[in-house]
Amino acid sequence: MATVYKKHENWSSRATFLLAAIGAAVGLGNIWKFPYVTGQNGGGAFVLVYLLAVLFVALPILIAEIALGRWGHQSPPNAMMNVARSQGRSGAWASVGWFGMLAGYLIATYYSVIAGWSMAYIYKNGSGHFTGQTAAAISSQFDTLLASPSQLILWLGIFMAICTLILFRGLQKGIERTVKVLMPALFALLLAMVIYGVVEGDMISALHFMFDFDLAAIDGKVVLVAVGQAFFSIGVAMGLMMGYGAYLPREVSIGKSAVIIAGMDTLVAIIAGLAIFPVVFAQGLDPAEGPGLIFISLPNAFGSVSGGLVFGTLFFILLFFAALTSVIAVLEPSIAWWEERSKLKRSNATLLVCLSVFLLAFGTVFSFNLWSEWRPLASIERYANFGYFEILDYLTANIMIPFCGLLLAVFVGWRIKPAAIRNELKMQNHALFQTWLWLLRWVAPVSIALILLSGL
Repeated sequence: MATVYKKHENWSSRATFLLAAIGAAVGLGNIWKFPYVTGQNGGGAFVLVYLLAVLFVALPILIAEIALGRWGHQSPPNAMMNVARSQGRSGAWASVGWFGMLAGYLIATYYSVIAGWSMAYIYKNGSGHFTGQTAAAISSQFDTLLASPSQLILWLGIFMAICTLILFRGLQKGIERTVKVLMPALFALLLAMVIYGVVEGDMISALHFMFDFDLAAIDGKVVLVAVGQAFFSIGVAMGLMMGYGAYLPREVSIGKSAVIIAGMDTLVAIIAGLAIFPVVFAQGLDPAEGPGLIFISLPNAFGSVSGGLVFGTLFFILLFFAALTSVIAVLEPSIAWWEERSKLKRSNATLLVCLSVFLLAFGTVFSFNLWSEWRPLASIERYANFGYFEILDYLTANIMIPFCGLLLAVFVGWRIKPAAIRNELKMQNHALFQTWLWLLRWVAPVSIALILLSGL
């Protein structure tokens, strides 16, 4: 006898789905990671390869993942099982849904800590902590924050409480209402930051850095990093797009929606670069600074330029908004699964998931202070210097997400009848469908396999 799962709400409209999905994709990967990865990998050369990777690798898998979610109409593990059985395939394919959902859940345990940093920096910048300070003093403030478990847990707790309140209210009353406010605000803040960069920064240098395509700078490393960044940035293979796809009405075009999601996510990453690099170049800072670009270099810049108090604060609010919409997206599939399988009320499932993320996030908190000397993999040369946070980041970004993406591409590309997936996508153009299927069967798996091999 078939298992009867709980029925979920649907998105109230295509527009709200797009806002939520764009919010899920737009996160720290766009605003925190993309600028410094661009800086470390040659600027324009990296941007060019990144755009191609979005189009030919990430977008085909995004379309497939949303389609699986709507077709299966449940949380990722149950959606995968429903689709697999409908195609006469093994129910073991549910493990792909499990793998993606687990990756998203684990990412939330450290994403939420970094989101807490952004909240701390809203307060710090807004209260003038960086105004007139030296670079050494600003760097010291960041070190002091990381060295304090109590401060990190406080900001983590506030952030997770906000996530819990939103998710507690469900799809339409919680997530939809939140993204309807936060996403327009996020885009407005981004544009304000770009305008500020034009007025106070060195926009000409930023444009040259991001769009002067030096093909000689493209090597194997740049290609692999660009493909990996495109994959991470769009938000595929983390369960969230399958989870959001489960709530998508049948009449909505998946292909068109996926193109909008990928396009807007990429646009935000580019605009984030145009917001950050003008300030970086105007202050003579290093665009290849690494993760510290956002929390050390930029506060240094905002603390010494006109309007830095206001625009620096707005920037960290922007970072907080991006993190919030992403974390609620990666936690939603886990909440849906608990509702389906354990018949828990929405409120209890939300508390269970969010509280467990909060507690597991202590590992990331402690990796910057109490466990800063702990190296669990010290016996393995390549990972000898990895602490808890580095292991978690590496495991999710370099292994779990690509592996899940590879399995998704194989399942939809090779194990589902082409006519069946075409019917789900409602893709009328035969040539367009065949192109998508070819990319999913060949280009995406080969690209992802290379990422996996390079990361091992």
